[in-house]
Amino acid sequence: MNETVTIPKVEYDRLCALEEDFADIAAALAVEARIGSGEEELIPAGVVDRLVDGDPPLRVWREFRNLTQAGLARASGVNRVQIVEIEAGRSTGSVHTLRKLSDALRVAMDDLIRRSDEGAC
Repeated sequence: MNETVTIPKVEYDRLCALEEDFADIAAALAVEARIGSGEEELIPAGVVDRLVDGDPPLRVWREFRNLTQAGLARASGVNRVQIVEIEAGRSTGSVHTLRKLSDALRVAMDDLIRRSDEGAC
């Protein structure tokens, strides 16, 4: 037998809001756990601002990781001249090169592509 309960709409709305709050809390706790385990990291607002303002992403991430161009070249196996060319916008780098750089910087390859280089969808 199906049992039904009738409650005022105001009580139903309150329960729905509580359910949403619990879902938000669960999502926040999951993010905190991923940050705590090292799966995710917090990116300072200054880094995000530089990326949004159009600074070369490779330079922004390299500097965020406290690497010189020579240090990134050693860490990635990419020639320093290629790094200079990509940061200056004179080259985009091959997929192979971007993979090596993104691995060394611990970012996604997409994070190294300038907004002006992205095609419109």
